[in-house]
Amino acid sequence: MNVQLIASTGMAQRQSLPLDAKVIMTLHRIRQWYDYFDGEVYISFSGGKDSTVLADLVWSLYPDVPALFSNTGLEYPEIVQFVKRKQAEGRPIVIIRPKRTFRDVVQTEGFALVSKKVSRQVRQIRGNSPNAEATIKLYLTGIRRDGVYSKGSQLSRKWLNLVDAPFEISEKCCDVLKKEPFHRYEKETGRKPFIGVMGDEGGNRSKLTECNAFDAKKPQSRPMLFWTEADVWEYIETHSLEYSDIYKDRVIDGVVIPGERRTGCMFCAFGADQERGVNRFQRMAKSHPKQWNYCINKLGMGAALDYIDVPYMPEPEEPQMEMFQEVGR
Repeated sequence: MNVQLIASTGMAQRQSLPLDAKVIMTLHRIRQWYDYFDGEVYISFSGGKDSTVLADLVWSLYPDVPALFSNTGLEYPEIVQFVKRKQAEGRPIVIIRPKRTFRDVVQTEGFALVSKKVSRQVRQIRGNSPNAEATIKLYLTGIRRDGVYSKGSQLSRKWLNLVDAPFEISEKCCDVLKKEPFHRYEKETGRKPFIGVMGDEGGNRSKLTECNAFDAKKPQSRPMLFWTEADVWEYIETHSLEYSDIYKDRVIDGVVIPGERRTGCMFCAFGADQERGVNRFQRMAKSHPKQWNYCINKLGMGAALDYIDVPYMPEPEEPQMEMFQEVGR
């Protein structure tokens, strides 16, 4: 049995544990991280349910550890309201901002579509990056420099049309709006982060096996790595923990709009092409019409979504907006 299989088996075993055991293990990892860096740590706080639980766990041991919230201007209003309310209640929440706006990033870098991988591939095919010829060949054909075919490196045929799209495409918005403010804070303070990442979220996160990465190039603690979404909701319920209203169903003009399952950037289109039923942009048209109009019309994202066949107009003929079924990204 190889190391990767052993690691993945260990993760599966940890994910199957009852919540009480997971809380004990998580608190142990939090103590280890705090002690290792002599308390010079912080909580990466998005205002979402996962980081809300993480903050509650950290503060149960160390109530003065700061929680860092990056207000990019793309968060749901309910998230910002929740964060500011917790701050007003005396929680050690630090609000930071990126140096650039989403409008600036879209206009200079391009729209983030489909996924980070697809957007990066399209950007590099269309751009003049170092070793452009080899990169373009790899992404278009999957043929590496050694002549070996790599299916995972090839741009999906489904998205080849994006190479000729009449607008720029880029994955850089996350780096500019999300990561840069945190990196700046870490450089200024020397603090190391607690992050509410969980393996069951899929994608690259499912490949993580180490909770406390002490010796990584960018050290970070992921003390809830072996939790599941069900664990998060169980913790919230059993501890009567307050969380953002964005997760709760809303009734607008007689229409029930389900609460959001994920609360990242409002205008992010990553994974929108895989949503079934009423998608995030169609819900936004009803729940946050001002933000929807800015995104779709003023920023021009409507044209970008048209290009990847993602609907964004509400469906008035439906008496009730159904919850979409999210599939793997």
